[in-house]
Amino acid sequence: MVYAETKLKGAFVIDIARNEDERGFFARTFCVDEFQSRGLNARLVQCSLSFNKARGTLRGLHWQEPPQAECKLVRVTRGAIFDVILDMRPGSATYKEYFAIELTEDNRTQMYVPEGCAHGFQTLEDNTEVAYQISAAYAPALARGVRWDDPTFAIRWPEAERRLMNERDASYPDFKEST
Repeated sequence: MVYAETKLKGAFVIDIARNEDERGFFARTFCVDEFQSRGLNARLVQCSLSFNKARGTLRGLHWQEPPQAECKLVRVTRGAIFDVILDMRPGSATYKEYFAIELTEDNRTQMYVPEGCAHGFQTLEDNTEVAYQISAAYAPALARGVRWDDPTFAIRWPEAERRLMNERDASYPDFKEST
């Protein structure tokens, strides 16, 4: 695998290294030893799948607080997404900054989302499927979120004829610093 750290410390774009022959190719998408050698959380307790019927579906931006803070390894298995990581770690040099990339079934690129960072995406195609590997179990009481279009973060999402999202994601209030 080929790892490229983003401007957000601890967040990585991970590309597969293909071993190709006449049959196609084989590639690793996860390796405990490689993750640990880079200081990444290699603990996996949950794998999830998000199927999205319509182009323009927007999910997020979500994270969990300690002690159930989670990292995620995100990959598109069908379709395409505009994938966003938002740094919500108050002590971080990139606090409230974001990184975005297009993940597709064709590029097979993965995004490693570190603990303390919010994650969200918008689908770019109908019938898009997103696979997650997650380091902590879901804890509703520790779940947090910010609105996709909050002016504090100024995320530049792709244009969409319509955006489909659930009420919770659409109705988060404007971000305010914790006191």
